[in-house]
Amino acid sequence: MTAVLEFAGITKRFGSLLANDAISLTLKRGEVLALLGENGAGKSTLVSILFGHYTADAGHIKLFGQLLAPGKPKAALAAGVGMVHQHFTLADNLSVLDNVMLGTEPLWQVFSRRQAARRRLLEVAARFGLQVAPDALVGSLSVGERQRVEILKALYRGARILILDEPTAVLTPQESEALFKTLAQMVAQGLSIIFISHKLGEVLRVSHRIAVLRAGRLVAEADAASSTQSQLAQWMVGQAVSAPVRRPSVSVGQEVCTLAQVSTAASGRERLIDVSLVLKAGEIVAVAGVSGNGQLALADLLCGMRSASAGSVRLMGAPLEASPARLVAQGVARIPEDRHAVGVVGDLPVWENAVSERLCSRAFSWRGWIRRQAAQAHAERIVQAFDVRGAGLMSAARALSGGNMQKLILGRALVAPGDSAANTGQAGTVPRLIVAHQPTWGLDIGAVAYVQQQLISARDAGAAVLLISDDLDEVLTLGDRVAVMHAGHLSQALPAQAWTREAIGLAMAGAAGPTPDSQLGGSALPVGAGGSVDAA
Repeated sequence: MTAVLEFAGITKRFGSLLANDAISLTLKRGEVLALLGENGAGKSTLVSILFGHYTADAGHIKLFGQLLAPGKPKAALAAGVGMVHQHFTLADNLSVLDNVMLGTEPLWQVFSRRQAARRRLLEVAARFGLQVAPDALVGSLSVGERQRVEILKALYRGARILILDEPTAVLTPQESEALFKTLAQMVAQGLSIIFISHKLGEVLRVSHRIAVLRAGRLVAEADAASSTQSQLAQWMVGQAVSAPVRRPSVSVGQEVCTLAQVSTAASGRERLIDVSLVLKAGEIVAVAGVSGNGQLALADLLCGMRSASAGSVRLMGAPLEASPARLVAQGVARIPEDRHAVGVVGDLPVWENAVSERLCSRAFSWRGWIRRQAAQAHAERIVQAFDVRGAGLMSAARALSGGNMQKLILGRALVAPGDSAANTGQAGTVPRLIVAHQPTWGLDIGAVAYVQQQLISARDAGAAVLLISDDLDEVLTLGDRVAVMHAGHLSQALPAQAWTREAIGLAMAGAAGPTPDSQLGGSALPVGAGGSVDAA
């Protein structure tokens, strides 16, 4: 196979940080190259240089044998490079055709050549097996269909090299299977693909060759057929990584939080409809589902950020108050979905972020004055106990990598003032309820293992854990009971062994899920039905 893309000695610095260190790498025609690495390993910088968003300090790039002009995004697009981002860049109020055409015609053009564009779109869709309805509003499409539109946008513009960034992060297993078939059809017709993912099983299945970056350097290249997940993980992190092993809860205690037929007012596409659930001490209840189906409403409700419009929510037998500060004082710990926008205040120092949710408590303030010495001492305990690296207590939180930022949030949630425990599994105050919303999203394999182990330790120490995750491997590994959310409805929370990946995938798309008596010939309960089933 001939090389269609060549990185030659690419080096890029940001001040004292060496983001890319003399990276040389090739991509061949009809090949899927997986690009792996921890957060901050240099993957995004390398791709940004390819697109012209950054200019390399040294080295050059060749596309189809021709030097690529540095720092010019139009040059990469014109040469046939397309990218599908993890977060889609589509306008929900426009049709599929309008989204695909957007930016392809000059502003001074008097009229739009929509008929010609429609014909080309349908031709491209037919060629690559990507069924599409040109006149459908993007806002009415499923997540898998939106991703299909994103891929068509790139192919419509003549992409011959496609970069996919975490392409299965928000897909059901069935949608992921459909994507893999599409990729196989693309490479069979000569397209080349760079596949960026943290899911090592998918990487080994989809790719022909794998390149691993660590600390800005290319540390390994290997054929996928001769590689293993443990080997890839060791290359990425620099040492062996032990993923948490599924083990059931040994002691399920009393009910900590109970939702009974709860509904919330609609907020865009986020709402709850007749949701019932019981969360018990010493247990992890994992909620699966495609993002945007009510998971945020559920997390906000239990953290006091949103009120129920119907039904009841009780914490330790008393009505749950819609007051975040009050709930923190009562032992509710929050790990928010978006660590950058919600989890921390990037411009504030690390120590202020470490105490931000308890700043009004007597431990850290007195008559409106902040007790800086006590606050900084507590922040130092969190930094040491949770191994937060990369910035000092006085540094802005935005200087932390994604994994270290998540460790800071974990420590803030799991370590109460006065705790001296090194982790939640030792003596110390453990939260009564932990609401963990996408706690490992976007993290590398080492950080994922660390975060998951902390949640297991908190469960074993007696906390009730609600885990909301798009990652089915995480759901099935950590969940003692599993429920699926779709269109605001929550299925029954059944023991994890009652579910298969296929059953969860179907339930994520709105089909019926299993029931306690399904193995005895009982009928399945629709996902929209409320209720909860104890692990016992």
